[in-house]
Amino acid sequence: MNAEPDLARLAATVGDPRRIQMLVLLMEGRALTAKEMALGAGITPATATAHLKRLLDDGLLAGTSQGRHKYFRLASEQVAQLVESLMRVAPPRQRVAAAAPASNEPIRHARYCYDHLAGSLGTGLLSTLLHKGWLVNDTTDAAAKQLAITPKGTKAFTALGIDLASTRARRRQLACRCLDWSERRDHLGGALGAALAEQLQAARWIERKKHSRVVCITELGQAQFKQLGLSLPG
Repeated sequence: MNAEPDLARLAATVGDPRRIQMLVLLMEGRALTAKEMALGAGITPATATAHLKRLLDDGLLAGTSQGRHKYFRLASEQVAQLVESLMRVAPPRQRVAAAAPASNEPIRHARYCYDHLAGSLGTGLLSTLLHKGWLVNDTTDAAAKQLAITPKGTKAFTALGIDLASTRARRRQLACRCLDWSERRDHLGGALGAALAEQLQAARWIERKKHSRVVCITELGQAQFKQLGLSLPG
């Protein structure tokens, strides 16, 4: 008989301020070394090692050795969804009086949510794709989270340079709604969301800030997104 999930253990693991910060660092979608994780979490390498072991033991991280270094990444898309879900329900951090309004933060305009686009850019993209009829709600999904690519969408995504055959072959859901923690609206997740983000970066419509989840829209991207009918984030 299968044992029930140990929710208390998981809650204790992600409830530690340093460990949850490590998970948030990996929401950039890049693999990081233990040293990089320690610097990002503001702790010593020795302390980071203990936290990383806990995260590995609980199946939240995966580690890969390459040369002298060991790299860590989120163990699965489900872990990324867990972190994003926590961001949606967590109360805002206390801010000093002189801080800029939260709505002006670049991370709210355009960022990566693990491997797909989020923020007002991500939600605007999904809204545009639905309006154009490239995507529709999957009528077989009672939860109304899954999306289906229409014949019109197949032609359009292919024209954008997305290989839909390889995208469908990825071992994950194809296209789904992912509730955005800052916008409180859905952005596009799943294999298609990841493929679209990859292609937009390869085509230089967007650029990723170094060591950050924040995304900048290039001049080329500004023009191309407007042609799509997308209202760009301010």
